[in-house]
Amino acid sequence: MQKDSLNGTSKKDSSGSYKDHLYALILAGGGGTRLWPRSLEKSPKQFLKLFGGKTLVEITGERLSKMLPWEKIYVVTTTKAYGDEIKKLLPKVLIENIIVEPERKDSAAAHALGAIYILNKDPNAVIINAASDHFVTPQLNYENTMFAASKYSYENNCLMAIGIKPLYPHTGLGHLKKGEKVAVSEDRYVFKRDEHVEKPPLELAKKYTDSGEYFWNANHYVWRADTFLKEVEIHAPGLFSGMMTIKEHFEKPDEKDVLAKEYSKFEKISVDYAISEKTANFFMILADYNWTDIGDWNEVWKNLPKDNGGNVIISGDEKGGEVINIDTTDALIQTDGRLIAVIDVDNVVIVDTKEALLVMSKSHAQDVKKVVEKLKAENRTELL
Repeated sequence: MQKDSLNGTSKKDSSGSYKDHLYALILAGGGGTRLWPRSLEKSPKQFLKLFGGKTLVEITGERLSKMLPWEKIYVVTTTKAYGDEIKKLLPKVLIENIIVEPERKDSAAAHALGAIYILNKDPNAVIINAASDHFVTPQLNYENTMFAASKYSYENNCLMAIGIKPLYPHTGLGHLKKGEKVAVSEDRYVFKRDEHVEKPPLELAKKYTDSGEYFWNANHYVWRADTFLKEVEIHAPGLFSGMMTIKEHFEKPDEKDVLAKEYSKFEKISVDYAISEKTANFFMILADYNWTDIGDWNEVWKNLPKDNGGNVIISGDEKGGEVINIDTTDALIQTDGRLIAVIDVDNVVIVDTKEALLVMSKSHAQDVKKVVEKLKAENRTELL
């Protein structure tokens, strides 16, 4: 049998089913600063119980577990404390499947680390990658899309992205240009991805949205682990070299020391900039499901039940919180034990915690990051 130079194991058995080699990787290491002051370094947004008493990481794990057995779900996170929290929230995930990075190096390293762990278990693995802070509905549409992308990636040794139809010009997301239709996989059209532009300026985002040929990149990537790592070898050779060194020390006494040493050398860069924009070996399927990145308080408001005035009221960790609302509409108000009275202030966000009080217009929800940046500049770590 022909050997694969990447891992020294046999290449794909064409008679096998892609579902026999299907895995999921949850990325759960971000700090989630745009949900400050609820989301702090010690308790980032993926661990907050904002949605029906469940955390975002639980919701993500449950969505994937309907497609895969728990033992084929992996999680990459960034601190031991986060890893311990994931063990509590996702107790059905195998302990050895919870991978803790020694430091935060953005998503390129996280994806690569998850890929080498999964590849070590299955040389023919194909991976569904999922962020821990996304809402996706309906479940069946998501499953069918992921299965179609997985099958095509498995059989054609390529990377797959899912294109989301843009709702408006968005400068915070990557954009994928749909190319020619090349195949049908599990009753879904597969297109060549002609271009990937990460976070375009507003005027360009407007042109993309109007064209009908560009789609949002939700980072719903699917790829064979070996194929992805070969692209890393081409486009991020330093990252690849470090990952191969880490792989050589799996299950050895110095594994953690080698992991920390190699991570200290890696560039802090997203997988979008490091790989996705550069490689031509990318194809795409268009999503027929609803997707939301819970990236700010306005998105939280959009995705929670509202009262007759369009208001969302959230109770924090303390009991006894109360809201008196007089003529306020379309607001998000979170109380953490104190009485909050609001009078005729529409479209606002009010978040009260032990650490801080946030009051802002809902339309400026993205600007929370400016507060966080100011606190970081002042080294006020107790508030971060």
